[in-house]
Amino acid sequence: MSSFTDKLTVTKYVGEKETHKFLFVKWTTRSDYWITERDFRYYVGCENSSDFIDVPKGTKTDFASIPRIFRGFLDCDGIHSQAAVLHDFLYTTHIRSRKDSDKIFLEAMSVLGVQKWKRLLMYYSVKIFGNSSWKQCGNTRK
Repeated sequence: MSSFTDKLTVTKYVGEKETHKFLFVKWTTRSDYWITERDFRYYVGCENSSDFIDVPKGTKTDFASIPRIFRGFLDCDGIHSQAAVLHDFLYTTHIRSRKDSDKIFLEAMSVLGVQKWKRLLMYYSVKIFGNSSWKQCGNTRK
C-alpha cells in the first residue's frame, strides 16, 4: 500500500476581503489559505516505491474546494486533508498529468482511510469539475 512519510502540518493565513456584486446583490468573500510547515513525501503505488512525490514546505493549499451546498456532508478539511494538499500541489506544478493527479488523489484518500463513498464522490468531483482549476496554471496537458 502507498504511504505518506510525515503527518501534515499547516499554518492558516487569512486572505483579503473581496466584494462581489451581481445585479442588486452584494456579498463579501475571503480567500483563506494554508501553508505547509514541513516537507512530506507520498509513495505512489506501494510503500517505499521508486515512484514518489515530494511536497515541499511552503506549499499553498485551500484543502478541498467543496461548494457550500455540499458542506453538510463533505468538509473542506478532515481525514482527507493531506491527500487534498498533495492534489493541490500536483495541480499547481503539473508534474503529473491531470488524469494521473486525480488517480493519485483517489489512492491517497484510500491510504488515509477516507470512507469509500466520500473518496469516490471527491474523486469524481475533481475528475468532472476540476478542469478549470487545472487550466488556471496555464498548462495544456490532458
